Amino acid sequence: MSLKILHTNDFHGTLTPEIAAWIRAQKTPDTLYLDSGDFIRAGNLSIPLRPEPAWDFLYQAGCDFGTLGNRESHPLEAGQRAKLEGRKHSVLCANMRTKSGELVFPASAIVSRAGLKIGIFGVMVPMVTARMATAALSAYLWDAPIPAAVAIARKLRPQVDLVIAITHIGFKNDQLLAEACPEIDLIFGGHSHTVLQEPTQIGKTAIMQGGSHGKFLGVYEWTDGKISGGLTATSVN
Repeated sequence: MSLKILHTNDFHGTLTPEIAAWIRAQKTPDTLYLDSGDFIRAGNLSIPLRPEPAWDFLYQAGCDFGTLGNRESHPLEAGQRAKLEGRKHSVLCANMRTKSGELVFPASAIVSRAGLKIGIFGVMVPMVTARMATAALSAYLWDAPIPAAVAIARKLRPQVDLVIAITHIGFKNDQLLAEACPEIDLIFGGHSHTVLQEPTQIGKTAIMQGGSHGKFLGVYEWTDGKISGGLTATSVN
């Protein structure tokens, strides 16, 4: 069986209806579309006065799962709600929690596509940690992403055929994650705006990332335990 996976990262509010329709045309019922965050235009501490119109475009493009980038995060509850108002895809994040210890979003999901049982989880760059002075003012705390990713990947591994990480921690940290956790098959990353024309293999784990600002769509095939494919330029160029 062959699984098709589409991937984007770091749009920064540049997704248009035209590009959304083009991405949607790449999908079949068994295709997974994953986004690695920093999708909206708003900056880290800004609070949108109205829902970001790009969320509708991402829904039209058919995004299934994503994680948060720093642009989708805010230390205040009102700011966090405002940034995500209008989003319709499933957000996964294993390292963002309330001060009482509850995860703000599901850490992971298990889905079936192309005859495969797939475990998917998300982690992001820490915005406010327990050691920071600003922790007293924040409604949320972020744990270190690599230990959180290792823990959830090892929990998923016995249950699924394929383990996928959606990350917003940068390419260097994705490499460290791959070295620390061979239980992960595929890492779809963001944050560092790294252009990986083809998957980068670290041990048993492949890493994918597609630059920024909608210049590329990642189009991949997972067949018989191997990943192929790469970046396809969009008409944003």
